[in-house]
Amino acid sequence: MLERPGAFALRALKGFKANQGLLLAGAVAYYALLSIIPLLILVLIVLSHIVDRALLLETMARYLGWLFPGEGRAVLAELENFIEHRDVLGWVLGITLVFFSSLAFTVLENAMSIIFHHRVQVRRRHFLVSAILPYCYILFLAAGTLAVSLVAGALEAIGERSIDFLGREWSLGGVSGVALYLLGVAGEILIVTSVYLVMPVGRLSYRHALIGGAVAALLWEVTRHLLVWYFARLSQIGVVYGSLATAIAVLLSLEFGATLLLFGAQVIAEYERSLRSPAERR
Repeated sequence: MLERPGAFALRALKGFKANQGLLLAGAVAYYALLSIIPLLILVLIVLSHIVDRALLLETMARYLGWLFPGEGRAVLAELENFIEHRDVLGWVLGITLVFFSSLAFTVLENAMSIIFHHRVQVRRRHFLVSAILPYCYILFLAAGTLAVSLVAGALEAIGERSIDFLGREWSLGGVSGVALYLLGVAGEILIVTSVYLVMPVGRLSYRHALIGGAVAALLWEVTRHLLVWYFARLSQIGVVYGSLATAIAVLLSLEFGATLLLFGAQVIAEYERSLRSPAERR
């Protein structure tokens, strides 16, 4: 892969096209749009009993801005409105939220099975594992959000301090900002890597999953900055779609994110095939 990166990238793109990657990404993005708000509501309701609500919302606002460039605050406003009235959450609504929050994971698992079809041919996953997997992953994301909130709070506290050295005062605000950004990038890579470790059938090498996670996360960083620039400078989405502009922008961001997530999986699949003998590739 490192000796001939151009040829490998071209092979990965051809494999992605052959697997109808854009069509799969569209399905994942659609169900992610249905799942993301119920999932975030569940995470906020649970963690609001553990973490200070202001700190939790601030952390959520920062990383929603990463996931939905230019629309993070609008999504957060809807979440805050629900949290204000969380006392109306009953058993029926709770079960509905849990069900819809798992839809995206189920569709993502099916999309991964198409990209990693060489694994599915050898070994299939038990249907009970597929049924339980999304809910286990929701708990994992909640634990990750808790850890990130605590670390982000500590970094922000450090940013409010300064160091006196040789009669000069040096603020730690810049250091805190860089650390928060690097924390976000590292969190992206780890989350995407965890998806590649869990979703495909069979045991995937951690090194292979990390390669795909790094590729997808770094491509998303470039795409995210381009989307922020596009929505701020060129986009007329508010004029064209009116009140639907936020939903369209969120769906567009999810489409790009799902495409890069599945392309990272394609990179891993092509890398695995390149390690097999010519007879095994047939």
